[in-house]
Amino acid sequence: MARRTRVAEPEQPFVVRRSKIAGKGAFATRDIAKGERIIEYVGERITHAVADDRYGDEGTDAHHTFLFNVNRSVVIDASYNGNDARFINHSCNPNCESEIEKSRVYIDAIRNIRSGDELAYDYSYGRDGTETLEDETTTYVCRCGAKKCRGTILEAVTKAERKALEAKARRRHPDKHAASRKAHRHD
Repeated sequence: MARRTRVAEPEQPFVVRRSKIAGKGAFATRDIAKGERIIEYVGERITHAVADDRYGDEGTDAHHTFLFNVNRSVVIDASYNGNDARFINHSCNPNCESEIEKSRVYIDAIRNIRSGDELAYDYSYGRDGTETLEDETTTYVCRCGAKKCRGTILEAVTKAERKALEAKARRRHPDKHAASRKAHRHD
């Protein structure tokens, strides 16, 4: 009878601890080279409908979930059978990126990372057109501290899209914006 030997898993190159960005974060325990695959993002694979049922916007902290959209039909919920990949925070100046290959999600280094650095990738949450400027500063606010932080974990918008968001906010709260315009008028 042939004896099976177990192949050792490579040691995870980071530890999870308190982060200045948000909650817990992942911090490199050794130097990580640009292009290195760091970890696979795993968890329960569910449909978007199940994710919406679990984490609806009403009455829950929609931002604090461990969901990763894989494609139009699959979402990974790392709250269920997930690993430490779920603690890698967002940054507008990331040192990692997510890669989807054959419906699996990996986190790879996009530049050299020094031991002790916090790992982060740009979440770029997709927009569906219902987001408001208020959403960006409350539900989807970014606290990464990057010099060119865009202020939100939502995907970046063009200047024209930004103007449309601002116009939409003025239409929703005309009194608030009228008072602001009056304060800045020079008659």
